[in-house]
Amino acid sequence: MGSEKIETVELGTGGPRVGVQGLGCMGMSFAYGPTDADEARATLERALELGVTLYDTADMYGRGENEKFIAPFIRAHRDKVVLATKFAISPDPDAPDDPYRRIIRNDRAYIRQAVEGSLKRLGVDEIDLYYMHRRTPDVPLEESIGAMAELVAEGKVKHLGLSEVTGSELRAAHAIHPIAAVQSEWSLFSRDIEAGVVPAAAELGVGLVPYSPLGRGFLTGAFVHADQELGADDFRRTQPRFTGDNAAANAALLEPVRTVADAHGATLGQIALAWVQQQAAVHRLAVVPIPGTRKRHRVEENTAATRVRLTHEELALLEPIADKVAGERYADMTHTSAGRE
Repeated sequence: MGSEKIETVELGTGGPRVGVQGLGCMGMSFAYGPTDADEARATLERALELGVTLYDTADMYGRGENEKFIAPFIRAHRDKVVLATKFAISPDPDAPDDPYRRIIRNDRAYIRQAVEGSLKRLGVDEIDLYYMHRRTPDVPLEESIGAMAELVAEGKVKHLGLSEVTGSELRAAHAIHPIAAVQSEWSLFSRDIEAGVVPAAAELGVGLVPYSPLGRGFLTGAFVHADQELGADDFRRTQPRFTGDNAAANAALLEPVRTVADAHGATLGQIALAWVQQQAAVHRLAVVPIPGTRKRHRVEENTAATRVRLTHEELALLEPIADKVAGERYADMTHTSAGRE
């Protein structure tokens, strides 16, 4: 797969310069079952060697454990990496021991508490890109974005980001303080953000950071029926697209991806990633997907996808897939852009 470094791009007007593909770190210690910690750490190092500089985590991944896991790597390479973390998803105080019971908090007091917790766990003085992980309309954007802007003024955060917001929310937030990046699910299976968020980001000069660009692994062909093939502690077993009749129907949608992959001598995952990467040219904005992996050979495969160029005919072949996907991304879509826009 080679060791060629990936290209770089400015993530939003005035945002940090990063490799055109980042790394989602959540699965290294959360959500996808047991992890080989040594291999995961080696994956962080290998990604950096290949030009990956944007590393993404959140305070809710393992209730802070994911931030602690990547902290030694971040500190060892502080001048080379762009650290992104998030706040807003908090344990439900009525069920503190239930990891699936959560609430959304965007109030100023919570934001200040959250950033101090992340800074301590990560062992850094400043977060490069700080996202509001989810938006609750219960708190005015003037309060939440205003509080985040205070963190920039205080030198605790360099750039601001939003996750799973609507196009109108992005515009309103950007008017309060410049937003460098928006993080949302975007893949061959999930394209709802193209209706509002993507045009707004392109107009405002905001970068797009697609998470789950491989459809949580489904687009690689690694599994079909999550409830039958994945471990009991894998959260994909709870997602409608990967269970029951939906799973089989969606697996059939991978046939055109296989056709394109065969033509390029590539994997299914590389074609799925190449499609996401090329949306930068289609929509004229910076696009930096953050596929998650905890294995070195996968990060090599993923970064190689940045050099795959799909033809107009191949893009047309892949175009209809999203409209045929069965099932929602989450059982509860309330706190996503698709649930509000």
